[in-house]
Amino acid sequence: MTVSVADLSGELRSLRRGRGVAAPQLRERAGPALQTTFRISEGDDNSEVRRKITEGLLTLARTLPNDLRLAVLAALAMHEEAGHPFYQDRVRWLAHTLDRDDRTARRRIDEGMDQLAVLALGGVRSPEPEQPGRLWHTEELRVMVALDQPTPETFEFRRIVADTDHTSELDLALTLGAHGRGGRSSGSDLRVDVFYGGVLTARAMESSERVGLGLRLPRQLSRGERHEFALRFRAPFRYSHFVCVPRHPVDLFILHLRFASPAPVRVSRLERVFQDDARDTEVMGTQLTPDASGEVQAEFRHLTPGFAYGIRWSATSSTGAQTH
Repeated sequence: MTVSVADLSGELRSLRRGRGVAAPQLRERAGPALQTTFRISEGDDNSEVRRKITEGLLTLARTLPNDLRLAVLAALAMHEEAGHPFYQDRVRWLAHTLDRDDRTARRRIDEGMDQLAVLALGGVRSPEPEQPGRLWHTEELRVMVALDQPTPETFEFRRIVADTDHTSELDLALTLGAHGRGGRSSGSDLRVDVFYGGVLTARAMESSERVGLGLRLPRQLSRGERHEFALRFRAPFRYSHFVCVPRHPVDLFILHLRFASPAPVRVSRLERVFQDDARDTEVMGTQLTPDASGEVQAEFRHLTPGFAYGIRWSATSSTGAQTH
């Protein structure tokens, strides 16, 4: 059976009713999408079905942001403090724990269910063999952002690994807040300098906010070879966040932010959130505290392409950007 994200998400929403995964007749409640995803066979009894589903969901939930992980575990009665027999009682517990209203708690649950479905099917598909055309990936990305400058400056130090022979050019991008007429950005206020490791060969608007860049390497790389380069970006941002939304896998991403004085009161670490959710203050993250220099740092490992990782802060003036 071919399982879609919508199929699996719908069955997870159905499963949260009543006692969730603790339901006495879980075997009958597990639909075809759940059975396929968690490899439930006809001979599995109720306890074995519960074991496969709970172990699979717990493994997936560990990769979710803290608030979404709490939401799905509570909704499915998998959290030890939210073992209420009725779904509505678990929603109220979640709302109280997150210090939000019931409506927001339900929205967190729905979002968490959707992300669980995406993660589950991504794992089933084992995407690595399906990407034979991938040319390179990032082994280490270090980004330093100075927000205390008249125009924010970003320094990017990246080490990549060639995944095929004859790799000679990299496709990069930076997403900025739109400043132009009609909510579009021409990218003309973005300055890019290469400190070492290549030459910029292309620059074009890929969307209303995303600037695509081409970096030609000093020489062709063979499969498995590493290469390092450094860039500096200078541009006004629009949103109060900086996140990496990788196009290619990233093994390690270290982000260092320096705020202007006084530092923001609220700074959050965002991990594996949807790109549009990076600017949504309703999407919670782990709180960070700037040090005496107004600086914070966050580290992320094994980034999944298409998801956002980084830092969001509260500020009276909107600033923000994304690297890819």
